[in-house]
Order: sequence, then C-alpha cells, then structure tokens
Amino acid sequence: MKIGELSRETGVAIRLLRYYEDQGLLTSHRTEGGHRQYGPDAPAAVARIRALLAAGLPTRVIRDLMPCFAGDGTELQECVLGHLTTQLAELDSRIADLTQARTALRDILDASTRALAHA
Repeated sequence: MKIGELSRETGVAIRLLRYYEDQGLLTSHRTEGGHRQYGPDAPAAVARIRALLAAGLPTRVIRDLMPCFAGDGTELQECVLGHLTTQLAELDSRIADLTQARTALRDILDASTRALAHA
C-alpha cells in the first residue's frame, strides 16, 4: 500500500506517517520509483502508534515497544510491562507536580482577585 492509501485508511496525515518512519516506528520498502510501499500490517502498526502516543509515551519508548505486541491489538508482551509501569509512575509524578503548580497558581489568582476587590 502506498503512503496516500495508508493515510486515507488510518486518518493519519502523510507528514505524520513519514515522521513515524523517521523515528523508526513504521517501516516501508521503496519501489523502483522511490515511492514508499507499506505492508498489509501497516494500518495496525499505525493504530498501535496512535494508541501509545495517546497514552503519553514518547516516540523513543514506542520504538522499543513496537516489536513487543502480542496479537493484533494494543496488548503487549509481559516482558515490557515493567517498562510501562515505570512510564505510568512517571506520568503520575508529573500529574502530581502539575496539580501542585495549579493549586499554587489558583491561590495566587484568588489572593490577587480578593486584593483587587478590596482596593
């Protein structure tokens, strides 16, 4: 399948498909004319990439996970579950940091609003 066909089938822009390939997430073969040709498993690979990106994983991590899928869905082999658990813990930590920052900003905004109301 050509890149345009893959784009139409997956709803992912051609530019992003090229980026996924540049990042080592997606593979293609070149025709004699130099055009990208993707295998029949490419739409499933793109769906997996999109699911992992939506889960907040960076492309460097996704590249490592791509060979570890079990079956046709987004289920991964047991050997990488520890890695995903680490990613989840890092995400939880970032959320906690953002929650603290949000609270601090809300407190500043509330105090400023109260001060302006009494001025």
